[in-house]
Amino acid sequence: MKKSYLFLLVCTVLFSCSSSKETRENADFTENWKFYPGDDSTAYNVRYDDSEWRALNLPHDWSIEADFSIDNPATPGSGALPGGIGWYRKEFTIEKESENKNIYIDFDGVYWNSKVWVNGHLLGERPNGYISFRYDLTPYIKVGGKNVIAVRVDNSQQPNSRWYSGSGIYRNVWLVTVNPLHVDHWGTYVTTPYVTKESAEISIETKIKNSSDSGQRFELYSILVDKDGKEVVKTNNSNGVGAGETVNMTQSLSLATPNLWSVENPYMYKVITRIEQNGDIVDEYETPVGLRYFSFDPDKGFFLNGESVKIKGVCQHHDLGCLGAVANVRAMERQLEILKEMGCNGIRTAHNPPAPELLDLCDKMGFIVMDEAFDMWRKKKSPYDYSQYFPEWHERDLTDLIVRDRNHPSIFMWSMGNEVLEQWSHIDADTMNLQQANMILNFANTLNKKDVNAKELHVNSLLAIKLADIAKKLDPTRPVTTGNNETEPSNHVFRSGAMDIIGFNYHENNWVNFHEKFPNQKLIITESTSALMSRGYYEMPSDSMNIWPERWDKPFDRPVHHCSSYDNCHVPWGSTHEDTWRLVKNYDHISGVYLWTGFDYLGEPTPFWWPSRSSYFGVIDLAGFPKDVYYMYQSEWSDKDVLHIFPHWNWAEGQTVDVWAYYNNADEVELFLNGESLGKKAKEKDIYHVFWRVPYKKGTLKAISYKNGKEVLTKEIKTTGEPVSLRLTADRTALKADGKDLSFITVEALDAGGNPVPVADNLINFSVEGNGFIAGTDNGDPTDPDSLKKPARKLFNGKALVVVQSQKEAGTITLRAQSDNLKEAVINIKTR
Repeated sequence: MKKSYLFLLVCTVLFSCSSSKETRENADFTENWKFYPGDDSTAYNVRYDDSEWRALNLPHDWSIEADFSIDNPATPGSGALPGGIGWYRKEFTIEKESENKNIYIDFDGVYWNSKVWVNGHLLGERPNGYISFRYDLTPYIKVGGKNVIAVRVDNSQQPNSRWYSGSGIYRNVWLVTVNPLHVDHWGTYVTTPYVTKESAEISIETKIKNSSDSGQRFELYSILVDKDGKEVVKTNNSNGVGAGETVNMTQSLSLATPNLWSVENPYMYKVITRIEQNGDIVDEYETPVGLRYFSFDPDKGFFLNGESVKIKGVCQHHDLGCLGAVANVRAMERQLEILKEMGCNGIRTAHNPPAPELLDLCDKMGFIVMDEAFDMWRKKKSPYDYSQYFPEWHERDLTDLIVRDRNHPSIFMWSMGNEVLEQWSHIDADTMNLQQANMILNFANTLNKKDVNAKELHVNSLLAIKLADIAKKLDPTRPVTTGNNETEPSNHVFRSGAMDIIGFNYHENNWVNFHEKFPNQKLIITESTSALMSRGYYEMPSDSMNIWPERWDKPFDRPVHHCSSYDNCHVPWGSTHEDTWRLVKNYDHISGVYLWTGFDYLGEPTPFWWPSRSSYFGVIDLAGFPKDVYYMYQSEWSDKDVLHIFPHWNWAEGQTVDVWAYYNNADEVELFLNGESLGKKAKEKDIYHVFWRVPYKKGTLKAISYKNGKEVLTKEIKTTGEPVSLRLTADRTALKADGKDLSFITVEALDAGGNPVPVADNLINFSVEGNGFIAGTDNGDPTDPDSLKKPARKLFNGKALVVVQSQKEAGTITLRAQSDNLKEAVINIKTR
């Protein structure tokens, strides 16, 4: 069998309660917290009076609640929203049944500089805002009595990020209760020494912890079950562990004709890890699993399960539009559904560890994930960024990321960093402080003992080797890469020789002849394009090109802070969508691409500055509405029949309008205006659209695509009148009454004929009754200064969005939309 990266894909460990409640409980610990937006050095005390604090549920992002302002020190680059310091407190009781058990608290992510206390005892601190971490509460818990968790979050030093970070306990929190003998935190690691379509060999490493004061004998079972819960194969072994110690055990399973995980059919198994003593189950731990094998070839690109697959990916920042940084499973799922419908099969977690739930969804939905650790190493990009913590924390943070995530089937690559400044020589030992210098020198000594001559390598290359070494020790089954905007071999990250795959950010002129400078190396486009678009905004002629700004470091401004949706505007280091895809599609050695970006995101409003406060890079806008280029990708990346024509048909009489069509599965497209044919056109080689230059007349624009002379699809765009009414359209009209589920409701203004008015900009006011609340509103306009939590929003180029969240009581949520001089709209959402 061809040498490949073989791996049994396994999700981040999920916990389940077995048939006995006396084994393991993983409780949602997000309800009934108190929050104070400020600092008080005594707030960790158990007897502190928090009665005047705000009551809320987690996850929570306090920054997203404010209006956007140029006065916020985060600057528009970080979203123009406030940071600051905040405190959280929660009172809770541990029942008598949990006496003599171990109790842990797990935080999926706190941004950032968090300190955690329980009952007045400081448990620890973590500066990294994207890393998950655990504390042991057991020594300090009062069983049967009052307990208090207090968390201080310090996001006051701004700016500390190049995009919007959010502030607070913005991911989920879990209270984990286990017996003293249990599977340790992130305690399983499952790999496959051999996988084919015919058979699979599975290796399961389990770390078992004994926190009791006596040695313990036990039986360890590993049981593989299929997607329906049916047992496939199992094994068991006996062992012992000393008091206060841990033991690692390795077990093997074999199965015939496995169902392989793929992007089209992401089949998931599950490993149930069970610890028994004298026939009693004392712990049970579940690990969802996917089986696949893959390889990267220098000449032919990426192969999954023996078949050539082009990675068609996007980079994604972590914010969820009007929800801010709050981790919500349904909001993440919606984004992935929209991307999957486009034909996307890959996600790069730019530029930080993602929420665990995102990876769970990628496992289930079939995405090829590049899991990224850092945006910077020891050299800063922002005045107060993570570089100040990197020397002390990078080993712990990288270790925790990989141990947490290495069981996910969707992860195919680890990225050690994005465009780190250590690529260049001018950043050398002379600029390091003593702590940084000792960190590098100690590792250099280690390398010399391994017959690696550290004296011949720059300190930056040594650091790249160190990070890759950590990753490969923890997970030798996946390749390591970095996103590099220095694409010459002199790049110290490349010179380290530690990267399994060369990652290029932009520099498309170097893609085709890649092997001239990097012989026998593998190539992935870690970031590309950076085209600029505002949904529904067009500048003509469409075949002219705007490259903004002139240089990355040269300010740019103009009265209108919008960019054309014709794919005729991009940054100087980037390219158009069509130019990028042409290269990736036509050259086999390019394994794939991660576009910058899938969705618009808060912060980094290139090419502009204030009053812009969010990005223009996305194929999809901040509200989740596709821009026109979405359909170019859909026509190229999916098998769906596509015919998309644009722009809208509301212009000045006699104006020349460029009409574009994206299409596939057809030979040509014919365009009609008010029933008169304007001719048929077919795409030229390596051009992914056709267009007509049309003198505007109000009426109906119609396009028909043909295959072998037969109609495939028909699309019409009509001139609309003035708006007279509103329409609400929900993506889902039935929600779980769990306090977390969401309905994303599109708001449009209609004319008298019932047609959506594409240029409407009416202010819409929203109100809700019943068993839910408004979680946020948006419209995709990067210049809108109003808080995304306000229950009012202007339409932007004909659309707005309101997000409704369920409460815990079943019933009905009634949303009402009203605007001056327009007929209101009402929609009912059921919760159950």
